[in-house]
Amino acid sequence: MTKKLKIFTGNAHPQLAAEIAEYLGVEVSAAHVKRFSDGEINVAIDESVRGADTFVIQPTSSPVNENIMELLILIDALRRASARRITAVLPYYGYARQDRKAKARDPITAKLVANLLTAAGTRRVLAVDLHAGQIQGFFDIPVDHLLGVPILAEYFLNKQMDDLVVVSPDLGGVTRARALADRVHAPLAIIDKRRPMPNVAEVMHIIGDVKGKTVVMIDDIIDTAGTITLGAQALMDRGAKEVYACCIHPVLSGPAIARLAKSPIKEVVVTNTIPLGPEKKLDKMKVLSVAPLIGEAIIRIHEDLSVSKLFD
Repeated sequence: MTKKLKIFTGNAHPQLAAEIAEYLGVEVSAAHVKRFSDGEINVAIDESVRGADTFVIQPTSSPVNENIMELLILIDALRRASARRITAVLPYYGYARQDRKAKARDPITAKLVANLLTAAGTRRVLAVDLHAGQIQGFFDIPVDHLLGVPILAEYFLNKQMDDLVVVSPDLGGVTRARALADRVHAPLAIIDKRRPMPNVAEVMHIIGDVKGKTVVMIDDIIDTAGTITLGAQALMDRGAKEVYACCIHPVLSGPAIARLAKSPIKEVVVTNTIPLGPEKKLDKMKVLSVAPLIGEAIIRIHEDLSVSKLFD
């Protein structure tokens, strides 16, 4: 490679950064993200980045504000150190669910974060499964939007399950569920639910046949797990043989782990876009890695090749 490729990471998910660097056959570049005694973030880049093609890997998951500030300061440090190009690699994009005004005087925080990243000196964004696809348009710089569905599809295809049905837990996730259903050659069913208030879901009825079937429910995010566990119970009540749940981003906040543990879900399949501490692990949880997907995208960006090939 004629241009220097360098991988940097903050404190959000160094394990994923190390996996990606291993896939690329490089070391994670030397940088330290520490705190001053008053809590302010201090970044030190410990090697030359002049003229380098730099990639900063930092999911902006919990603690979201800390991780966003680390990312912004890392990008600013690289820009001032004359990096040739800075790509923000966001396996998980925090604040993505605040992507429109749902009621009067709401902020559109997903757009604010896009503005901050661009102002800091980001010249390209590489993201995995943005909650709303239109967030790509919030940026005035190139955005490569990777999809995690193929990783989940490969896992379920390898299990060779019979009488499979893919279920969307709500109407908004139908496109994602259909993409998975197409890849695993299974029919699609939909749970029609009403949400009376944030993080409270009420299942209404199921569109499609699930009786005697092995069901895979897919969502982009499992947060408090209310939607997915209520959906699983509704599917079992309708005669489903067994229920699997999968998602790209395991946010798993509040009562999520307790709900999943008590639910009739046989297995929860997630990816490692967000780090999962020991308190967020379950015996019936399977974690798949997005490192090869992101690593391949980084190679293609670095070598000025088409990233869209990864979507085939």
